[in-house]
Amino acid sequence: MSKVIRGTTKSSRFVLVDAKEIVQEALNIHKCSPTAIAAFGRLLSGTVMMGTTLKGNDVLTLRTTTDGPLSTMIATINKDGIKGYLSNPEVDLPSLENGQPDVKNLIGKGVLNVIKDLGLKDPYVGVSTIEDGEIAYDIAYYYVTSEQTPTVIALGVELENENTVRSAGGYMIQLMPNAEESFISKLENKIGAIRNITELFKGGMDLERILHLLYEDMEDENNTKLIEEYSILDTREVNYACDCNSEKFYKGIITLAKDELEDILKENGNIEVQCHFCGKKYSFSREDLKDVL
Repeated sequence: MSKVIRGTTKSSRFVLVDAKEIVQEALNIHKCSPTAIAAFGRLLSGTVMMGTTLKGNDVLTLRTTTDGPLSTMIATINKDGIKGYLSNPEVDLPSLENGQPDVKNLIGKGVLNVIKDLGLKDPYVGVSTIEDGEIAYDIAYYYVTSEQTPTVIALGVELENENTVRSAGGYMIQLMPNAEESFISKLENKIGAIRNITELFKGGMDLERILHLLYEDMEDENNTKLIEEYSILDTREVNYACDCNSEKFYKGIITLAKDELEDILKENGNIEVQCHFCGKKYSFSREDLKDVL
């Protein structure tokens, strides 16, 4: 399973995630290209971090709709785990000159929808533009424009080979309303000074060490070094988990017209459907559908 740490300081709240196992499972299911899993893994990691505030049966969904080759990505998280889907998992682009995946151009520009189903009559739907194509920036932009919460996010995915994820995850720091300008300056300086999240994972750092690195020896514009004291509120495990079942697909199939059901059964002998999120297949025979035919 993947691991998440959540906590606070007097000036900020933070979430860190090691999403290697989640992204590996997504790669196994969707057979993504290297660049596609780099993009999709970022979305999954970001959704896990955003989902740490969910309670009970709450559900959070992030959906990107863009003009790039990847087109659409969806990630949904609840108390049982996270699942996701992408429209064109096989599309790829050449790596950038620095060897990094060209995530920005694979995603392109468009819209990020943040949907929170909190058990109320209607879900909350937040909409933010995707101008950068780098998921970390786009989620941070959503928080600033839709929730007025200054946010710093770092996300990364690295492959060992086309079929194996070496590391995936990231961190998110959000400012408290009472955060002092001096802390903001120290945070900006610190983020700019440390290595990116992929290099930190590659260097063997776990989440606890990365957390300590983020808040130790924070230096402001006057070169004053201070350690921002932090408290870990909880540490939890999250896995890739799909809640599909035969009953859900049956309810969907019986919404089709009787003539349409008959045509499919005559042509194929049964009706087979496949879950977009986990790839599991379900087959329904004429006997299964006798009550609606």
